[in-house]
Amino acid sequence: MSAETRKYLKFGSVIALILVSLGYLAYTGVQDSKSYYVTIKELNKMGSEAYSKRLRVAGNVVPGSIKRSGTHVDFVLKENELTLPVSYQGTEAPPDTFKDDSQALADGSFGRDGVFHAKQLQAKCASKYAPQQGQPGAVPVAEPAKSMSQNQSSSSGMAN
Repeated sequence: MSAETRKYLKFGSVIALILVSLGYLAYTGVQDSKSYYVTIKELNKMGSEAYSKRLRVAGNVVPGSIKRSGTHVDFVLKENELTLPVSYQGTEAPPDTFKDDSQALADGSFGRDGVFHAKQLQAKCASKYAPQQGQPGAVPVAEPAKSMSQNQSSSSGMAN
């Protein structure tokens, strides 16, 4: 083999090694960030398969179940008649909208201890906090602007 051919083979080998490494990193990155959304009912039916996957579970926070200790929060999610204890240990405190009866989405893994261990926590603002029409304290809706013809007819009527 000539020196030039060896040089091309070495270069090709290095390029192939780099491409395989990048492909592996991309594949494992996707696998690590992939999570399955399941309901509490589906989670209970998964059996031992639930312990090995990254999951997302949603439900309503059971009133009185929230126990905070810094950024660590233990609470119970409820979906219909089913409940799921959740332990959130994150780097950030739960959002301000995380309260009793709020809808919450926990992202993490299900432990063999029967507790869902969340790494991320999202909470929806309950609709009961939104002002409703005709309720005390509700912000009035602005009236539509009058057209020029309506303004002229009102002002001409005042001049008479």
